[in-house]
Amino acid sequence: MNIDPELLFSIKLSLKVSLLSTITVFSLGLPLACLLAYREFRFKNLLDAMVALPLVFPPVVTGYILLLLLGKRGPLGELLYKLLGFTVVFNWKGALLASSVAAFPIFVKGARAALEGVDRKLIEASYTLGKGKVETFVKVVLPLAKQGIIASLILSFARALGEFGATLMVAGNIPMRTNTIPLEIYSAISSGDFEKANFLTLITALFSITVIYTINRLSQGGKRW
Repeated sequence: MNIDPELLFSIKLSLKVSLLSTITVFSLGLPLACLLAYREFRFKNLLDAMVALPLVFPPVVTGYILLLLLGKRGPLGELLYKLLGFTVVFNWKGALLASSVAAFPIFVKGARAALEGVDRKLIEASYTLGKGKVETFVKVVLPLAKQGIIASLILSFARALGEFGATLMVAGNIPMRTNTIPLEIYSAISSGDFEKANFLTLITALFSITVIYTINRLSQGGKRW
C-alpha cells in the first residue's frame, strides 16, 4: 500500500495531540487528584461528579458542549478570540482540547485511587520525623503511588489517541489539518478505501497492545513474564 501524505499526517497528528494531551492532563490532573484524595471541603462530591462527566457523556455530547462554549460565538471562544486573536475550533488545537477533556477524568480517577492507596501511617510517620508536607509528598507519597499514577497516565494517552466523537465536533475532519487516526479511519471507510482503514486499524492495535503490555508490567512491578 502506498503511504499517502494524509495517512502519514494523521499518524503524526495523533501522536502529537496525544502526547500534548497527556502532558496537559498530568499538569492539571495531579493537583486535582491530590485535592480530592487528601482534602475535605464543601461541594467535593459535586466537583468529583463534574470531573467524571466526560466518562458518562457520549463523546459527541461532550464535543457539542465544548463547541457551544469555545466556538467563535460561544462565551469563552469569543473572549479568547478578542483577547488573543485565535480560536481552538476546527484546527489541531480543537483536537488537543477534545482529547484532553476525554482523557482527564481517567487520569484523575486513577491517580486519586493511587494516592488514597498510600498507607496513612507512613505519611504520619514522616510528619513525626519532622518532614514537611511537600517533602513527605515527594519522598513518601509519590514513590509509593507512582505505579498507579504512571498507569493512569498511560491509559490517558491511549484514550486521547482513540478520541473520535468530541474531536469530530470541535476540530472537524479537515484533511491535513485535523484528521487524526480515528477520523482518517472514518474517512477511509466512508470512501471505500478499506486498505487504508485496515492499515490504520493495525497501527491503532499495535499502540493499544503496547499500552496494555506496559500497564501489565507496571502492575506486576516490572517482573518478567
